[in-house]
Amino acid sequence: MYMTVPETAFFLSMPEEQVNRYVLEGRIRAVHDGEQYLINTSQFETHFQQLEVEKLEQEEWNNTPIPNDVDVKDED
Repeated sequence: MYMTVPETAFFLSMPEEQVNRYVLEGRIRAVHDGEQYLINTSQFETHFQQLEVEKLEQEEWNNTPIPNDVDVKDED
């Protein structure tokens, strides 16, 4: 599915200027139809999947208890 720059900006929650800059820099792949850039949204699926994996890993890391240190001695 192809979207225009304004639609992509809304989809990614970014300003249109930033999407235009990313297209011109080649960070977002797009085709130019003579009037406007059209962006294939399938390129973002992998990005969103990786974000979900990162969120899950971060949540797991945050929920892991800190192990007791064997070198710490109780000096009471």
